[in-house]
Amino acid sequence: MSVSNKFSTFCSNLRMSDAVTTNISNRTKQIVKRINSDFWGITSDNRYSLFVGSYGRGTDIHVSDIDLIVQLPYEQYAKYNSYTTNGQSALLQAVRASIAKTYSTTHISGDGQIVKLNFKDGISFEIVPAFINKDAPSFTYPDTNEGGRWKVTDPRSEIAQINESNNNWNKNLKRLCRMARAWKDKWNVPMGGLLIDTLAHNFLSQWAHKNESFIYYDWMSRDFFHYLKNQNTEKKYWLALGSNQQVYRKGTFEHKALRCYNIACEAIGYETNNYSYTANEKWREIYGTKFPA
Repeated sequence: MSVSNKFSTFCSNLRMSDAVTTNISNRTKQIVKRINSDFWGITSDNRYSLFVGSYGRGTDIHVSDIDLIVQLPYEQYAKYNSYTTNGQSALLQAVRASIAKTYSTTHISGDGQIVKLNFKDGISFEIVPAFINKDAPSFTYPDTNEGGRWKVTDPRSEIAQINESNNNWNKNLKRLCRMARAWKDKWNVPMGGLLIDTLAHNFLSQWAHKNESFIYYDWMSRDFFHYLKNQNTEKKYWLALGSNQQVYRKGTFEHKALRCYNIACEAIGYETNNYSYTANEKWREIYGTKFPA
């Protein structure tokens, strides 16, 4: 199997199945329809909702956490903002009670910044009630910590940026983001999804071969790890693609990137000398068992 075929197969293996995405879509429609009925007085199962996070950006490889913003009317913000203490918590509980009308036997919790809906098959929804700002596309959302406060997020700008760059760069950005998540899982790398996507975007923006196809993915892996290992370990945050919000590091990832840079160099060396099986073992050492043997 050629390098191109190996990485093409690997990237396909990282994608969610149609059955899973259909399941997510059906559950989302039920959630949105219930909230729209209770807060907007309409029966739509898709209006005032937006997938965000890794799933919304199209870079997720898991179905464990689906991030969903549900937009509520402004009068709900005015109502809960007028509370003397932690109206944000009361808002989350109101959304939780609404969802419970549809999913009465499913575990639902509301705390922090989300209402979390856990299904028995391992899929969970993290639902964020939010209000569209006048300077759309940003949203204001509740945070129950420190007595309650409001925060602002701009996921639409992040989604727009990753989609534009992915289209401009021969679909390579989202594939690299998913490959990086496989590395994160295999090596237990302390990086959040938005930081992975941001660093992948920053890397590809200056990579000479960003418009090439799978035949360059061994070099793309090597060079991305080289980029990661050379990040400043003292740096606390990066500016997210699209929104420029501050994305903080969760831990040190540079040393694991260095180790995998060296393994990638070994894999490329084995491939060059026609030791394909050994090269595959090296790639699987980096990315796990979804890379073809």
